[in-house]
Amino acid sequence: MSSTTIGLTLCIVGYLLGSIPFGLIFSKCFGSADPRTVGSGNIGFTNVLRVSGKKVGVLTLIGDFGKGWLISWLAMSISDLGAWALFAAFCVVLGHIFPIFLRFQGGKGVATGLGAILGLNPILGGILIVIWFLAFGIWRYSSGGALAAFAALPILSVIMENRIEFIAMSVSLSTMIFYKHTGNIKRIWNGTESRVGFSSS
Repeated sequence: MSSTTIGLTLCIVGYLLGSIPFGLIFSKCFGSADPRTVGSGNIGFTNVLRVSGKKVGVLTLIGDFGKGWLISWLAMSISDLGAWALFAAFCVVLGHIFPIFLRFQGGKGVATGLGAILGLNPILGGILIVIWFLAFGIWRYSSGGALAAFAALPILSVIMENRIEFIAMSVSLSTMIFYKHTGNIKRIWNGTESRVGFSSS
């Protein structure tokens, strides 16, 4: 089987895996409200944590992070894939943000994106996670941590990878995540963004 065939297969599998809405699944399994109908209406970790509690929130985080890491790790473990590994990593995040199972209305891609980068480059991914935690610890905004981490991603990609295909993937991923956080950016600017542990505005 050629590397192109394997790469395309991983991209398709990555998109489908990314489309699995763990926030919705775990909320239903534990009898919690549909996260699309309460709070911010998002199926990701932060909203699920707010409306369904720590257990469901943590399970959602593990599921969303894990699917990003799994595809990237699998792609990197297969030799001679080259740029296809990066495409597969991007596709799993694309699936989370625009899931085919939810009419392309998904999450914001942060946990899945961090997992995907960790699978591609553990050191770079680890640094991004630290940046997220530090920014979150300072501002208490989950969105602020996400924006800080993915603002740093293209810069760190230039420093640590210095491959045009990796840099292009990083810029595309960060742009997509910033786009999904447009509302959060406006609320942060206006001082109305909800902090974790407080009611969603």
